[in-house]
This record gives sequence, C-alpha cells and structure tokens, in this order.
Amino acid sequence: MKQFRKYNLIALTLVGLSMVSCKKEEVTPPAEENEVEVITDVKLIFTNTADSSDVVEASAQDPDGEGVQELAILNDIDLDTNKTYVLTYEISNNLESPGEDIGLEILAEAAEHQFFFSFSNGAFANPSGDGNMDNALDPLVYNDQDSNGNPVGLSTIWTTSAVQLTAGTFNVRLQHQPGVKTASSGANDGDTDFDLQFVLNIQ
Repeated sequence: MKQFRKYNLIALTLVGLSMVSCKKEEVTPPAEENEVEVITDVKLIFTNTADSSDVVEASAQDPDGEGVQELAILNDIDLDTNKTYVLTYEISNNLESPGEDIGLEILAEAAEHQFFFSFSNGAFANPSGDGNMDNALDPLVYNDQDSNGNPVGLSTIWTTSAVQLTAGTFNVRLQHQPGVKTASSGANDGDTDFDLQFVLNIQ
C-alpha cells in the first residue's frame, strides 16, 4: 500500500510540473515583427507644375526582391533650371503576378512611413539647403501628411535653382517607423525600406 502511494505521489508531481510548464509557455507573448516592404521597382516622377506634359522620370530596380541583389539606379535625374516640379512615385513589388502596388500600402500606413532627402547644396531654390537627411527639421516641402499631421513624402515640391548643376546628387530614403514616427523623428529612426542616390543634373 505504501509503495502504491509512493508511485501515486510521483505521478501527481510529474503531472503538476507538466501543467506549470505548459502554463509558462502559454503566457509568453510572441515577439513582434516589423517587416520592411519587399520592393523590386522604384520610379521617381517629376512633373512640371506649369506644364503637366513635361515629365522627368528616374528609376531603380531590384529584380530578385529580398535576394542578394540590391535596388540599382538605372538613370540620372535631368531637370531644367528655374522650374517647379511635383515629385511622386511608382513603387512596386513585381515578384508577384500581378505586381503589388507598394505605394498604396505606404499610403495606408502613412503614420508609419516618411521619405527623407539629401541633395547637392543649392541645387534647389526651394527647398533651400541640402535636405533633411541629416536633420529632420531642415527645410523640405512636403505635399502630404499622415493622420497625426506629420509629413509623409509621397508627394513633395521642388523648385530648381537658376544655376546649372552637373553630376550632383539626389538621395531619397524611405523609412518604416512603426511606433516611433513623430514630428521630429529622423532618417535614422525605424527601418529603411530603400535608400537611393541618383545623379542629379540641372541644365
């Protein structure tokens, strides 16, 4: 009888330990993941505000998405002096068929995204300076805002300088900033969806 009780007690102890172990596993929350977008094609579209038929495009492509290749610049940005352009984008994931419009996803998650820029100093009369990549509060003409009133950058305005520029630079970076985007969050906050540096010519 004593032996039976002994085995009974051991069995109950093992069951109890098993239940405690299960409980611990159940209450452990899964780690949150903030995935960056899969982007294979980015097209910058500069449209002259005085003449909508005057459009300048510059593209980058990464045919293998998350593979070993990165987005590669395909051509320069060639703008005219003393003109005002609206910059918009075509951003897509063409690994899928049909391709996925990532621009719509960015728009839907505007409170988690922001475009930042750097460019050759003095290339533009407005915005002045060299962009807001190094300091988020430097001048930039955003044409859109998220639901919190913070800039997004799917549409921006650029007025070129009267001075010609050859082989300058124009850098655009898209940051994914879930939970960290504020009026003063910068180009190093969050994760980078893409960071592209184009050659900029203004003639």
